[in-house]
Amino acid sequence: MFGHSVDLIAYTLAGSVPVVIVGALLLRATRNRSLVLSMAVLVLIPILSALVGMIVVGGLMFTDELERTLIVLAVVAAVTLPAAVLLGRQQARKTVWEKQIREQERAAEQSRRELVAWVSHDLRTPLAGIKAMAEALSDGVVVGGDVGRYADRIVSETDHLSDMVDDLFEMSKINAGALRLRLEPVDLRELLDEVLAAHRPTAARTGIDLRARQPDTRIMVTADDRALVRVLTNLVSNAIAHTPPAGRIELCAGRTDSHAWATVDDSGPGIPILDLPRIFEIAYRGTAARSPISANGLPSGSGMGLAIAAGLIAAHDGAITAENRPTGCRFEIRLPLAD
Repeated sequence: MFGHSVDLIAYTLAGSVPVVIVGALLLRATRNRSLVLSMAVLVLIPILSALVGMIVVGGLMFTDELERTLIVLAVVAAVTLPAAVLLGRQQARKTVWEKQIREQERAAEQSRRELVAWVSHDLRTPLAGIKAMAEALSDGVVVGGDVGRYADRIVSETDHLSDMVDDLFEMSKINAGALRLRLEPVDLRELLDEVLAAHRPTAARTGIDLRARQPDTRIMVTADDRALVRVLTNLVSNAIAHTPPAGRIELCAGRTDSHAWATVDDSGPGIPILDLPRIFEIAYRGTAARSPISANGLPSGSGMGLAIAAGLIAAHDGAITAENRPTGCRFEIRLPLAD
């Protein structure tokens, strides 16, 4: 009796172990391909190993008992294999989702670190200037007509700091998902006209030709007009800061069957290819020297203008892109049309 049991175990192992080895090799070969395939193989390995083990024990004879066993295993496979496929798909989606969440968390953490580094540098620079000028006034070092010039400079630096703080607050609301938009039908052309009128004096001071080209028909979008004006303002300010004197900036708008669009084209030097993928990141200016004053003497802003624009457009279910042109670069926003 004992010898018969040993033979039975040996025959079973001889039939099932090769199936398990082949299944393990198959799992190893497909481990980086499809989770659904791996789940299916895991289900089939015990079923096939049991089947082969029973066939070997039965001496390769197709008996009634083996027929019943085959029917049972076939039913088990028919039930468990679809279940394994469904579970594999769910697990695959969960794995992809978890990977995306981890990547987003890493990107957010990197963004926070860069923001902290930016704050420690760019906010400290105007504060140091304000402190130095205030101490000079307090100690009586500055006299006569220089007093008014120092006071004006302090006011200018304070306004710059205030703009930075406003941008920080806006960016924090966007990142926290706490942004509240008042959506209503607005004509995109009217917002472009408003931004154009506000920035023409600044552009004229540097000899930049700022103009708009729009259709005669209305371009209605569902948007928060304040937020959309902020987006266009940031894009135009960025274009002015990077366009040389006697250059040209053109605002255009239009619509297709599915969306409205607006572009800001400048005749500046364009965006370096390596900077294009990061142009909408917080405080990214494409250079390690984060000077708060641009080459033409105009305030370069907080370094968050494009990031804020991207966040506000995303909140409108729109898209924003940047690309180089033969001369200068183009920023384009796309928004859903109003119903």
